[in-house]
Amino acid sequence: MNAKQLEQMKHGLGFIAALDQSGGSTPKALKLYGIQPDAYEGDTQMFDLVHQMRTRIMTSPAFTSKHILGAILFEQTMDRMVDGQLTADYLWEVKGVIPFLKVDKGLAPLEDGVQLMKPLANLNDLLHRANQRRIFGTKMRSFIQDANPKGIKAVVAQQFEYAIQIAQAGLVPIIEPEVDIKSPEKAAAETLLKQELLDHLEQLPNGIQVMFKLTIPSLDNFYADLVKHPKVIRMVALSGGYSRDEANRHLARNHGLIASFSRALTEGLTAQQSDDAFNKVLLQAVTSIYEASIT
Repeated sequence: MNAKQLEQMKHGLGFIAALDQSGGSTPKALKLYGIQPDAYEGDTQMFDLVHQMRTRIMTSPAFTSKHILGAILFEQTMDRMVDGQLTADYLWEVKGVIPFLKVDKGLAPLEDGVQLMKPLANLNDLLHRANQRRIFGTKMRSFIQDANPKGIKAVVAQQFEYAIQIAQAGLVPIIEPEVDIKSPEKAAAETLLKQELLDHLEQLPNGIQVMFKLTIPSLDNFYADLVKHPKVIRMVALSGGYSRDEANRHLARNHGLIASFSRALTEGLTAQQSDDAFNKVLLQAVTSIYEASIT
């Protein structure tokens, strides 16, 4: 683990850019970016186009460590090049931005009000490659729809089981049990989730620290005890379907919680924009998310 990166992630000002759209979410991301499905054929062309979008974002003068602490990458992106360098090397060596890797393989069917992660087959091999590519940490997402104690307990147990494996491989795990912002039981689910997270933190082996990526809570500063927990490196928040303005407004009221936005970060960017227009829109987005993250 890079000590300078760890210090930056613990104490730096800024947020984490989520640039990890996978096969399932990439068509929607491209459509929002102004590239329609009939503009490409098959996964190869699709992933080439989304890498072009990500490259444009990462190489923009608006994308720097002045506002951005880290970036989460899709597995394929880890093996691709940006401006002549492997993506993680470009991020850290050129931009001063810490690289993370999405390691989950999508969600299992809904059961007990939640969606567990599909089994992470070949995780050790992926972690080995991540270390070779100088990745700092990982991210893995589960989904909570209802305030179901059995389901939430299963989500957290699965997340921590993999998190320990990831930490033992020398990477920092981001645990992401997303709570559905549209759930009528959102606040109750968050109460159950927080207790499970606190319980599992107490059981972590000595020397292991984690990060959490959570839905912005219904009750402001509800996760304050997690923010301050000695085994938690950083607490980050997903936008969860909120517009950027909504997400920023909710986030700013939660002290110590920083953004890790995906769609809310790229909102308003299009392939058709000139570089000047693109960079101006991205700078406005980055600045607004940064301001909401440093409260």
